[in-house]
Amino acid sequence: MTKIKKTIDIIGVPRLIIGLFFLILVITALGVGLNPASLFSDILRRWMMYGILVLAMVPGVQSGIGMNFGISLGIVSGLLGAVVAMEMAYVNAWFFHFGAGAAWLTLLVALLIGVMLSTLVGTGYGLLLNRVKGSEMTVSTYVGFSAIAMMNIVWILLRFQNGQLRWPIGSGLRNTASLSESFGGLLSNPSIYSEPRTIAIPEGLNEASNVSVQQPKALSFLAIDIGDSGFVLPLGLILVFALCCVIIWLFLRSKKGIAMSAAGENELFAISNGINVDKMRILGTAISTVLGAVGIIMYAQTYGFLQLYNAPLMMGFAAVASILIGGASIERASISNVIIGTLLFQGILTVALPVVNAVIDVSALPEIIRIILTNGIILYALSKARGGRR
Repeated sequence: MTKIKKTIDIIGVPRLIIGLFFLILVITALGVGLNPASLFSDILRRWMMYGILVLAMVPGVQSGIGMNFGISLGIVSGLLGAVVAMEMAYVNAWFFHFGAGAAWLTLLVALLIGVMLSTLVGTGYGLLLNRVKGSEMTVSTYVGFSAIAMMNIVWILLRFQNGQLRWPIGSGLRNTASLSESFGGLLSNPSIYSEPRTIAIPEGLNEASNVSVQQPKALSFLAIDIGDSGFVLPLGLILVFALCCVIIWLFLRSKKGIAMSAAGENELFAISNGINVDKMRILGTAISTVLGAVGIIMYAQTYGFLQLYNAPLMMGFAAVASILIGGASIERASISNVIIGTLLFQGILTVALPVVNAVIDVSALPEIIRIILTNGIILYALSKARGGRR
């Protein structure tokens, strides 16, 4: 009995409950005849595509600002970088001049612009949080909502030429922009390495209004379709997520990272050791915001679409819930919390919907269940904000 209690204490009650629920869902899914290869492929894909957004919570927590609900600032920075990169690719006919390399160039430019914007925004955001110590999570929530609302105006005012981005009539950008003619699926979709894509180009460059582009087969290892089972291994996405985790892991063990963690854990102790607490908080906030920008671009390339306007409104809550389920607290967080929490949160959402759809044949029910599950998990995780073992 003592061993069982110790095991429960090590795992943590929230993780144990959510983990058992996830396991029951998987067993039920296999029992109702769902394709296991396809199911586990979807779980892996969603796990990786959300991973960096959840990882963005770690620097914020470690620096002392708590859960960064204002990750929306990084998300909109990444989205702005992506739409600007896509517009540059279209206006300058990168696909006509560079062929298959244009998709990679667009992705790199999107990341570059997103990182630069999020660094500036994150620094300013950190300065704001230094003025509201003790109320960071409340303020960050409203900052995130305000950022989304402000960007709604920006999306309407932007007058781009790229048909994938703009409305066919009038001005402004679409609610959802397809990445099929850009960098969509480069790290996760095997079909782009086996089938050519037709890409629209500006008039006057060629007799046709589009060009046919196919990614080199030498890069097909980035997204591997394993036989006819339906299992897809998004190796490129896994490598990017792993790289981000390693970078944060190394940073937290560097001199600057240790100083930042010390400032977040005990402010008076940090000050007595000559650490500038305010600077460390700004550093953690900026890194968190940058990871938010990188995370949304990786999410979009996997999903295949850019979702603008109010679509990212609740992404911060899902990221916070994921890391809390993984065992983090509002004071301490680790990369293992990110990995475990993202798997449990996204795994439940991935498995629950097809299971409900197979058991109860009601067209609108899966979407209702998705909303209930999402908000239910978020609420449960926030109620356990003191940490995964409490």
